[in-house]
Parts: sequence; C-alpha cells; structure tokens
Amino acid sequence: MGRQRNHEREDPQARLSDGSIARIAPGEFGGGWEVVVDGTPQSHVDLDDPTHLHFEYVARMGAVIDQLPAGPLTAVHLGAGGLTIPRYVEATRPGSRQQVVELEQALVDLVREHLPLPRGAAIRIRIGDAREGLGRLPGSLTGQVDLLVSDVYSGAQTPAHLTTVEFYREAAKLLAPGGVLLVNVADGAGLAFARRQVATIREVLPHVVVLAEVQVLKGRRFGNLVVAASAAPLPTEWLPRLMAAGPHPAKVAEGAEIDTFIRDAIPATDGDATASPRPSASMFER
Repeated sequence: MGRQRNHEREDPQARLSDGSIARIAPGEFGGGWEVVVDGTPQSHVDLDDPTHLHFEYVARMGAVIDQLPAGPLTAVHLGAGGLTIPRYVEATRPGSRQQVVELEQALVDLVREHLPLPRGAAIRIRIGDAREGLGRLPGSLTGQVDLLVSDVYSGAQTPAHLTTVEFYREAAKLLAPGGVLLVNVADGAGLAFARRQVATIREVLPHVVVLAEVQVLKGRRFGNLVVAASAAPLPTEWLPRLMAAGPHPAKVAEGAEIDTFIRDAIPATDGDATASPRPSASMFER
C-alpha cells in the first residue's frame, strides 16, 4: 500500500466491481507508474526496469525470491495489482511459468493496456476470487510450485477468508517440498493482526521468517510485514543476505524471535477470522 493523493489530471482509469476507481498514475517518487485504487497506490511498476521494486515490502519479497535456487521458477500469485512481482520474476528468472489469480477483470484490462507485460512472458492471468481460484488452477501444479505469493487487498484491507488456517492449507498443497509462501501483512500499533497471521501460517508451514522495517516490526507504526514460510527449513544463510538486501533499517525475525512475536496469538479459522485493520487515511497524505 502507498499514499493517497488528489487527482487533477485525467489518468487512465477503470471502475471495479465494488464501485472503487483504479487509476494508472505517474509515480511521484522513483519514476515509473503507480496503480492507485481509491487514492491509495497498490503497486509500482517500472516498465524500463522491472527489477526496480519501489515499495519497501515488495523489495523485501524480491530479496527472498533472489535466495531461491537458481533458474526458472514455477510461481503462483494471488492478487495481481500492477503485476510487479510477476514482472520481477520474469526479468530475473527467464523461462519461469507463472499463474496469477485476480478478482477484478477491469483492473487486469487496465494494467495490460497501459502497463503491458513483456512480450513472450509465460504469465497466465485467471479471473476470480483468490481462494476459489486455488481450486481452479491446473492439477499439475499441486506439489510443484516454487513460489506462492499472497498479496490480496480489497481497498486497503485483506479479506478475512484469505487469512485462515483453512485457506493456507489449501494454498500449501501447491508448494513443492522446498517451495516458499510469501504473504504481505499490513498492521499497526500492537500488531495483533500480524501476530495472529504469523501464528496461522506457522500452523500450516512450520518454518517461518518475518521481514519488516524495524519500527513496524516493533509495532510502533502502521506498515507492511512480509512473512516467508515453508514446509522445509529455510536456509540459515538467507538471514544475513536478507538483512544486507534491505531496505534499511531492516529486521528479519526467525526461530525463537517468532515465538516471542506470536506470543499467545491463536490461529485464525474460517469461523472467527477478521479482515486486516484499515489504516488511517491521514498516513497516506503527501
């Protein structure tokens, strides 16, 4: 998520199914373009350099992806936005096979028209709810996915049904034995939602690390945390590399720090889950 702004120019736009407006706007910092939904930037895209990951949490995802074994990846992305991470994987891992599930056809059409994908990229986009879309993916993907990214927002919140043990169990079926799940979690003071999300993910995939800016991980301000999880142990040599990759000031929590982070949080289920907290609009003002 990014910052709100007023629109005085005529940016390309589309109306989404919930009535919100998606726009393609010039990036105000770092060049490139932003996909903006109801005033909040959801994605940043640099068509000239797809390895340029402008948003901090996306850069942290890129740092994890860089640690995966060399060569093309089989990847599934829940939530399209500007297709920033699929573009990154295509640029850094040529020959990768990627599937994207996105609820909003109008958003996909807007992005493909004004921020076209690289010619020849093996990126298949499927329209539908992210959770329902898991069941419609090719059966051949089961147990074969190297990278699964969950970054789904309706407005500024992750829907409750995409935060539960049941959802993550379905998603984890796709992963190869050493496959990695990446989840974007947004939370604020106290990190009650983030703690519960980490507890929920660890219930399904036991090996977990959390990457965030230091003050966000301490619960001192609203921001994004990236959760990386796998059924297999995550290589310990990742940690210094992830720290060095930034953005700074960076923190990577693992092992006993995850126990401390979760505290007494109870995993979320379909019966009691809640959407992620809505940030204050003032935090996005420029």
